[in-house]
Amino acid sequence: MPALFPRWSNTIVRGTLLLVALTFVAVPVFLMGWVRTPMVTEEHRRPEQPVPFDHALHVHGLHIDCRYCHSTVEYAASAGIPATQVCVPCHKPVWLQSAAFAPIRRSLATGHPIAWRRVYRLPDFVFFDHAIHVEKGVGCETCHGRVDRMHRIEQAVPLTMGWCLDCHRHPAPQLRPVEEMTTMGWTPNMPQLSLGRALSQRYHIHRFTNCTACHR
Repeated sequence: MPALFPRWSNTIVRGTLLLVALTFVAVPVFLMGWVRTPMVTEEHRRPEQPVPFDHALHVHGLHIDCRYCHSTVEYAASAGIPATQVCVPCHKPVWLQSAAFAPIRRSLATGHPIAWRRVYRLPDFVFFDHAIHVEKGVGCETCHGRVDRMHRIEQAVPLTMGWCLDCHRHPAPQLRPVEEMTTMGWTPNMPQLSLGRALSQRYHIHRFTNCTACHR
């Protein structure tokens, strides 16, 4: 009987080492997968806004161009959020006196902007410039999805570093003529890859994949 104890000890040691090894492998693999799920990336998140602004109605129903509200998208890093006064001219007085417009009336009276809730949230260490993407033929739909079908706006893409780098490495599938930047549901009149390669040359697109392109 005493001779069995060394065998049991060896089995326990081997089992412990195997468990430790699996832990060091399994935990990182699990975490790497978990951080890419919508629970972390916030893909499809639809925060409730202080004013029930219906993008589908304004974009599809009323055919309002994205740039009417996001007026700095073509020349600034931020696309911009419209001032409260921008909301007023399009609506009849009866609408302005409704309960839904109470935050707008309060904003006009106090001079404080409406506290819109961010939908797309990048970390502070990530730099993103709307203007350069628009200038190079990346349409609003590429990152924001079919806004013309969204009654409440949602984050349409994962915004992971891998997702961004896929486009930076192979931009051709995402490119469109700049004049079609805000067109929802746009389809090319020729094979997308052929068009994308032609636009890459026309717009002098460089495939920036170095760290300092986004982390400055």
